[in-house]
Amino acid sequence: MTTDRIFVHVKTSDPISEAGIVAALKSRAEIWIADGAQAGVDTVALIVADEMNEEARHLLRAVRGKGMHEVIAVVSELDDAGLMVAVESGVAGLVRRREATADRLVQVITSVHRGAGVVPPDLLGRLLKQVSQVQQHVLAPRGLRFNGLTDREGDVLRLVAAGLDTREIAQKLSYSERTVKNVLHDVTHRFQLRNRSHAVAYAIREGLI
Repeated sequence: MTTDRIFVHVKTSDPISEAGIVAALKSRAEIWIADGAQAGVDTVALIVADEMNEEARHLLRAVRGKGMHEVIAVVSELDDAGLMVAVESGVAGLVRRREATADRLVQVITSVHRGAGVVPPDLLGRLLKQVSQVQQHVLAPRGLRFNGLTDREGDVLRLVAAGLDTREIAQKLSYSERTVKNVLHDVTHRFQLRNRSHAVAYAIREGLI
């Protein structure tokens, strides 16, 4: 066994599908098939299901329970609802079963192992549209964003980054100074930051503001 192989654990409720995928990947030098005892945090989990439904959620819970966080789903059918289930479940790679050749699976496994996300190109536009709709119709009316900051928190951090002190921020935004302090306290506590300077640096680095 070479040290640069990627450990992959295949999980499905259909033994025939599992055997087929394991057989296809076993011959690849880049891949080491890990059984349940070998699988861990450095293992890429590959689950196989008909759809992103309760069956897929059960498989996800099983691999996450063994410490695996990088998950690829191979599914027969994938509609918009299933696409969002995959995203919400933290699935890093999606492959249609009819496209799941050994070469394609190795490509996706390698990309996910390196930290990338993989979605079939024709689904990417649908995913972006759904994300936009969630932001517009669900989060925005509540003053929330996908980046984890509320509109008010983003406004306060931008002014802190511009060099304004608490009193000046309060005047600029028509808040009380206590409100500004509470906003900064909430942000630093949520993201485990040391102070307001650290909060600004973190927000800029992560693209939050």
